[in-house]
Parts: sequence; structure tokens; C-alpha cells
Amino acid sequence: MISRAIVSLLFLTSAIAGPAFAQQAQPTTPPLGSPAATITIPGDQLPPAPPKFGGTITEDAKTSKPWWPPTVVPPKGAPNVLLIMTDDSGFGVPSTFGGVIPTPTLDRVAKNGLRYTQFHSTALCSPTRAALITGRNHHSVGFGQISEFATGYPGYNSIIGPEHASIGRILSDNGYATSWFGKNHNTPSFQYSAAGPFDQWPSGMGFQYFYGFMGGESDQWTPYLFRDHTPVYPWVGRKDYNLVTDMADDAIRYMKELDASAPEKPFLVYYVPGATHDPHQPTKEWIDKISKMHLFDQGWEKLRDQIFANQKRLGVIPANTQLTPWPDDLPKWDSLSDVKKKIVTREADVFAAYTAYVDNEIGRVIQAVEDMGKLDNTLIIYINGDNGTSAEGSMMGTPNWLTVANGVLDLPEVEYLRYYESWGSDQTYPHMAVPWAWAFDTPFKWVKQVASHFGGTRQGMAISWPGHINDVGGIRPQFHHVIDIVPTILDAAGIKAPDMVDGIRQKPIEGVSMAYTFDKANANAPSKRTTQYFEMFANRGIYHEGWYAATTPPEPPWLVGTKALPPIEQYKWELYNIAEDFSQANDVAAKNPEKLEELQAAFVAEAKKYQVFPLDNSVLPRLLTPRPSGTAGRTEFTYVGENADIPIANAPSLLNRNYTITAEITVPRGGAEGMIATMGGRFGGYGLYLLKGKPVFVYNLLNLKRYRWEGGVGAEDWLGQSLSPGKHKIAFDFKYDGPGLGKGGTGVLSVDGRVLSQQKMEHTIPFMMAIDESMDVGLDTRTAVDDSYTLPFRFTGTIDKLTYNIKPEQLAEEDRKAVQKAATKAND
Repeated sequence: MISRAIVSLLFLTSAIAGPAFAQQAQPTTPPLGSPAATITIPGDQLPPAPPKFGGTITEDAKTSKPWWPPTVVPPKGAPNVLLIMTDDSGFGVPSTFGGVIPTPTLDRVAKNGLRYTQFHSTALCSPTRAALITGRNHHSVGFGQISEFATGYPGYNSIIGPEHASIGRILSDNGYATSWFGKNHNTPSFQYSAAGPFDQWPSGMGFQYFYGFMGGESDQWTPYLFRDHTPVYPWVGRKDYNLVTDMADDAIRYMKELDASAPEKPFLVYYVPGATHDPHQPTKEWIDKISKMHLFDQGWEKLRDQIFANQKRLGVIPANTQLTPWPDDLPKWDSLSDVKKKIVTREADVFAAYTAYVDNEIGRVIQAVEDMGKLDNTLIIYINGDNGTSAEGSMMGTPNWLTVANGVLDLPEVEYLRYYESWGSDQTYPHMAVPWAWAFDTPFKWVKQVASHFGGTRQGMAISWPGHINDVGGIRPQFHHVIDIVPTILDAAGIKAPDMVDGIRQKPIEGVSMAYTFDKANANAPSKRTTQYFEMFANRGIYHEGWYAATTPPEPPWLVGTKALPPIEQYKWELYNIAEDFSQANDVAAKNPEKLEELQAAFVAEAKKYQVFPLDNSVLPRLLTPRPSGTAGRTEFTYVGENADIPIANAPSLLNRNYTITAEITVPRGGAEGMIATMGGRFGGYGLYLLKGKPVFVYNLLNLKRYRWEGGVGAEDWLGQSLSPGKHKIAFDFKYDGPGLGKGGTGVLSVDGRVLSQQKMEHTIPFMMAIDESMDVGLDTRTAVDDSYTLPFRFTGTIDKLTYNIKPEQLAEEDRKAVQKAATKAND
């Protein structure tokens, strides 16, 4: 029998972990061994070694003594944690930091706590998120880029290794209830399927519950949504559905159920909505509210002036801050026609509505915490954006962002007018014009993707924690980064970062706690983060003790990689004394060559330390570079019966190649109709189906044009009729007009070996057929490729065998060289 004293020593928490706020817990009454006993663990090893049985066992239960292992709980006083981060929203967006868009929830957190004015992201979605949940730099945990651009280097493979346990895992093993709501862009895109593995899903990273979407973005009306590992479709049968509200509803439901079941158990709720990443899809109610405010009638240059004045008035920028100049390659407002002004104003209204809408729903979640009586012991961290505002919508914006993703940067004016009234609805997948993004990053230069300048990396953030922040409503100017959030949470909870997790030694947390800023006496204390590097697409920056060196972006991100970039070693460097020049307005490199050289050397040192090398400024070639997936090396794919939700990475790619789709089906008596195979939907994709018994193949060219193969003029009479009962073989054969990207080709639809329809396409989709849609066999789960059928359009016959035969991509020589170069870099 092990004594109670020995067991206590096994479990007591080390005093190393906690700050002044969190007291160390002691074993509680009832005593150890009783069913209600709890214990706080040291936390250096997760999970902790199981305690030895402390009771007595004889041959007879009457003379034996039971003993229950204690329940692990966090240290006494450890707070609930509500970690919130929105998407693609720059420093000048929210009213809390001088923006014109009302964000009363962020205002509320700031008024009850602190605003941070020098807090930074990595400049891109999933890299910021990987850094946020691990407390390590994005390259350290494999996310030097988004997973869709992953290459075979440790800093870029999009795999968060087991040596980098997340905040979810650490808190979960220390007795917290952990959950993740919203965007998950940290599971490798080649692991989205039911085949797993699931160690890179939220559940594998220590989050006990997940309700959200996979990938960088999702349609908010029909999202690519999962509950834990299972696809769900909550919008079916509902006309009022939007994920922004559904997500808040589910988080509130979860917290209420947790409170009812275990009211004393603290929680970590990681709440990361898709707003305001494209597609910008708020409800009509919010669009109407914002439109009536006429926030953007003045145009983008005057909007910058207004935001800048607001920022000075609020004190979120120093009084001597300069507004950086409007770039020459962006149009000025007065150069636009009245029609174009009307179009882009509508785009900004919808973006603003999306911002206000998501802030409102975040407010509902916070209010639910208060209604449960838990707000006084809840640490709320609300980060506005995971990078600067996105300029990926082209110079005029777009009603369908997939056009931009495929290199279509200019659309006829009629395309905008066609969707003007429905902009933001389920009929659009929209993004706004580039100049709005620049304006929303006031007072800085540049936008999302640009890691070298604060327009890409400066995020407004507010933190509240009643009773522990003694300067309510204060402003904090210390220089910090998303990697500093994990140590701040651990500091507040009195929990130690583990040395070992599952027997694997952990790499050190690279962030520093910001908890020292909670004390009013430290309002202007020197930052405990003295150095921080930045890198994305080879745009580089390095901060050190009030100085900042950065490369000049050779081309803007709104060209989405369509223009060749110079060699990395030819990038120009700039230098800023940000202790005096808050907005990076004055490049002083020419006057301080020694300081510039010092910071350049510091960047190299940091890059070697954190797996930043090799630098790579390629964009589209990396999208085409081979990476692990269910399709790697396969030329034939076979399916039987109904199969839904096959992710893009596991589906056969039909881009830039010859292919044949063959469906062997059985039509029952009375006929059949329904979807046989589809990928994508309303905004791009294809579908092979029976409509009223007749075979049809539709190719949706990015919602700009649809090509349709079916019976018609010139077809034999019997081929224009419904298929008779029995077995049939339907084939669609496509011959590509390569080499080159997005070329046309000729498609032939045949039934039982006889041609039904043949026609030529002038163009095909070159890079991305879908983002948040899956491949479905036997039904269609999200949006339809055309309006001739209604979802789910389940096939009423039998799919005996569906076969895809695909040929190699037919790339032009320059495309092939670029892809080979990227692949060589990835696999060298």
C-alpha cells in the first residue's frame, strides 16, 4: 500500500509554473483514494505516470480497501480561456483601433482590459494559426506556408510534429475541457479524408471537441463542415442558415452542456471564425445595416484619412505617426467611373457587414460566458485578424474568388452588375477590390502575405481578465507576436510547459509571456520580446530592440504569382527606426548601413535557428508541386456505390490533362436519375449525371460559362431518350489541347459505346477546381454545378463501377521547368 504522502509527492505541482496570479493547487478533500479526490500534476510529463493503487487487496472484498485514482485538475484559480481570432482583418478595420466598422464586442473586451498596439502575425493564415496554438515560430512547426503550398522541408511541410505539443494538448492533460470552433487550416490538406491519420486534426492536437471547417476558407452558406471527424450538413432544409451564427450557437451549446455536467471544470474555447476571409458572406440583415451607414461613399483615400485621425484620437498610434503614402500602382478614387464606384462601394459594404456580423456573434459567445456566471474568471484574448487585410480579390474585386485563384484577374463590368444585388449571398463567392485592403491596413504599407511590412503583420488585440488587469481600458505598446500567446495562457493558469509528451521530448516554447503587461506599473515597460523575424514568400523582416529591417516586395500579392520574381538575393532592403517611426514611413537604410548589416545578419541567424531556409518565392509552381496524398502516383481510380465527401487531395485531378470517366450503372424498372460523379459546384467544377433518365455531363468554368454534353441535334433518336432498365456504360472522354495551363479541349459523351454528344471547350480550369467542395459519387452534398437539378440529387439507380483514367499533366515547357524547380527544392 502506497502512503498518501508519497502519492501527494508524485502529483504536486512545481512552484516553477505559476505567476503571481495563479496559486498552486493542493490535493483536495475528500482524501486521495476517494471517488471525488482531485490532484494537480507537476506537468513536466504529459500524460502523467499513472499512480500506483493505494488501497488494499485481499482475497475477500470485505477485508479489502478500494482506492480511486484522483482526477487531474488545474491549479487553483486557473482561469477559463476564450481565445478568439478573426481572419484577414488588418489593423485599421475595427472601431477599437480607429476603423469605421463597428466592433462593439472588441470594444467591450478592450474597455474591460487592455489594447495592444504592437502585436504581430506571420502575414498568412495557417502559419499564424500554427504559431498561435503551439507558441513556436511558424517555420519551427512546419508552417512556413499554407498546407496547399507545402514542400518537403521541415519548415514547410505543414506537419506540426509531436515534439511541438499545442496549447490544447497541454491544457487538456492538465484538467481543462478543450474545444475548437471554426477554421482549421492546420491539418495537412492531404490528410482531410476519413482515412486520416487524425494526429494532425484538432483531436490529435489535444482539442477534445471540434466543430468547424477544413482548409483556408469555406462558403458560409454551405460550409465544408465537420463535427470532430465527421462531415455534417446543418444547413439542409434551412433557409436562414449561416455558419457565423451556427458556430456561435454550437459554442454556446457546448459551454452550457459543459457547465451543466462539470461546472468547476475550466475550459479553453479556441474560437476562430472564417470571417473576414473570402468569401465575404454576411446575412442580408447585416448588409442592409451597414449600407445605410454610407461608410465608404467617400472612397479609399479619404477612408484612410478618417481611420488615421480616429487612431490618433484613440491613442492607438503615437501622435507623431505619419500616414504612409498611397502607392502609385493603386487607382485613386476619382479615377473611377460612377459605375465602378458603385460596384466597389458595395464590395466594401459587404466586407464591413461581415466584420460587424462576426463581432456580434462573438459577443453572443462572451455574453453566454457571463450568463453562466463565469466571466469574472475568464481570460479573453481577442485578436483581430490572422494577418493584414487581404488584397487577393483583384483590382476590382470579384463575385467568385475562384476566378482569381485561377489567374483570371479582370472580368467584364457586366459580371459585377450581374451580382450587384446578390453580392455576399449564396449566389456569390466574393472578394473586394485591392485598394480597400490597403486602406483597411492604415497607417501601414502593404497587406496580407507581405511579412516584411506591418500592413501584413500588425494586428489589433484586446485582452481582458477581471481582477488580474489593474489598468482597465489601458493601452500597451510592447512589441509582441502570436507565439507569445501560449506562454501567456500557461502563465495565467499556473501550468508548466511540458518537457515530455507521450514520451517525446518537447522543443522549447519560443514565445514569451505577456502577463507582465497586465500590471499598470508596467504599462510602458520595455518589451520582453526583443527580437522577432518575419518571412513569407521570401519577403523578410527582422525586429530588434526598436529597429526593423525589411526587404522591399518586388511584386504585389494581388498578382497572385502570375508575374516572375527576381532572384531572392537581389531583393532590396529597407531600414526603419520604429521606436520613432511607428508606421514604417521613413526608410533610413542609406543613412545607417552598419545597422542594416547588423539586422541582416540577425535575420540569417534567426532563419537558421527556426528552419526558415531554404527561401522560396515561387507561388503557383508550389501549388502544382507533388506532395503526399491519396492520389500520388495513381492513374486509375475506382468507386462502387455511393461515396460522399472525398476531399480534393484524395480525388482524381482533371486539370490540364486527358482523362476518361466511365460509369457502369444499372437502371431499375421505372428509370433512374441523379448524380453519378461530381467535383466542385456552383463556382467551378463538373458533374456527370442522369437528368430524367438522360445522361448529361456539365463542366462549370468558374461560373463564367458552362459547357453541357447531352442528347440533342445530330444525336441518334434512341440516344436522346431516357436510358432503358438494365445495365449501361456511360463514358466521358476528354482530349486536352496542351501543353500549357488552362487550355481547351474536346469532350465526347457516349452511352454503351455510341457517341451521344461531342463539343470543344475553349478553356479549362488551370489551378483550382474547388476549395471547400468535395468529390461526391452517387449524390451531390453542397452546391450544384448547374441549376438543372436540386440537391442532394441522389442517384436512384446502382453505380456498379465508376472508373477514372487520368493521363499526366500537359504542362508547357516553362510551366514544367517551374514545377520541376519547385519539386527539386521540395525533395532535394
